[in-house]
Amino acid sequence: MARPKPDFPAAEKLLALADADGRLCVRVTPGARSQGVEIESGRVLVKVRTKPEDGKATAAVVDLLGQALGIPASRIALLRGATSREKMFRILPEA
Repeated sequence: MARPKPDFPAAEKLLALADADGRLCVRVTPGARSQGVEIESGRVLVKVRTKPEDGKATAAVVDLLGQALGIPASRIALLRGATSREKMFRILPEA
């Protein structure tokens, strides 16, 4: 049985939570039952199935954020929180 595709909020709503420099703070839940991106009380919450081992969960978060924003994952850079649930990413402008 195929897993359902995750639901995403509108990319504009996610981008509205980023600051003027394109920094976006995210709360991550690794090892979740389902994957998804949601906005709750003005915060971005990302749930991934991947366990937090060797940066695999962070890579999964970057991929999921890219899907939610409709941009390639290569335009999302981790600024802070490599081993934390609270992460900060920068959304790089198009070249």
